[in-house]
Amino acid sequence: MAETIKDNRFTIDEDGSSGYIQIADDVVSSIIGLAVTEVDGVSKLTGDITRDLVAKLGKNSLSKGVRVIFDDEENLKVYVSIEIKFGYNIVDVSRAIQEKVKQSLLTMTGLECSTVNVKISSIDFSE
Repeated sequence: MAETIKDNRFTIDEDGSSGYIQIADDVVSSIIGLAVTEVDGVSKLTGDITRDLVAKLGKNSLSKGVRVIFDDEENLKVYVSIEIKFGYNIVDVSRAIQEKVKQSLLTMTGLECSTVNVKISSIDFSE
């Protein structure tokens, strides 16, 4: 149903008769980032130094801390890195992120996500 092509887009072909639909991976990453930040207990997405620098230069910060892999078996795997607010249960927040990401991707793109891996990179002690 979906495939990744070299220019970082997901191609969805429902029946093949009307043409095709391509979704840029930045769009998928932004959908995931928005879903993650909507979960109660998430302070922010966190990324590596390169992504932090790119974000400061004006690139979309919703994709910071999000990595999407579409493998040969047509499995969509998502990796997110977050900062969690102090006082929230890490397991509960992580499970909520997993469900929210899967549901958001399915609702907005029709892509089914097989795996959502959550990395807690830090704790937000403010507030």
